[in-house]
Amino acid sequence: MLEPTLALQKAIGDTLINTPAVTALVTPDHIRAGSTRPENLPEIIMSGGQTIFLGNASGSQLVARVYLDLHVWAIEDGAETAKHIGFAVCNALKIAPKTQGFSIDEFQLPAIRWMRDPDPALNYVHGVITAEAVVRWKV
Repeated sequence: MLEPTLALQKAIGDTLINTPAVTALVTPDHIRAGSTRPENLPEIIMSGGQTIFLGNASGSQLVARVYLDLHVWAIEDGAETAKHIGFAVCNALKIAPKTQGFSIDEFQLPAIRWMRDPDPALNYVHGVITAEAVVRWKV
């Protein structure tokens, strides 16, 4: 298995690029991991992973709580475009994404925050969707 935040990031990314409602708003090559500064708008950037190891489970498994932020960036039509993208992302992730090499025991999107760029000339809208999962894998 990949490191837990990277494994969750891959599962979420695969789900988003295979969800027509998301890719109708953001092209698949604009859904990526990396720096939170947008290069192409609109864009979804996965970053800010955190892993909290919860211990061992039966059968030589490890368990961890994993957090990952999905940054939604848009400029067209201001907040409306960004919020449409955020809504499509949340709908795509209403159930845990499909995984390879690990299991998701719990999955949720507990928070979405929306903010405008402080520079009015840029007119970016930035949303942060937090994904939280309890993952389990075999050593």
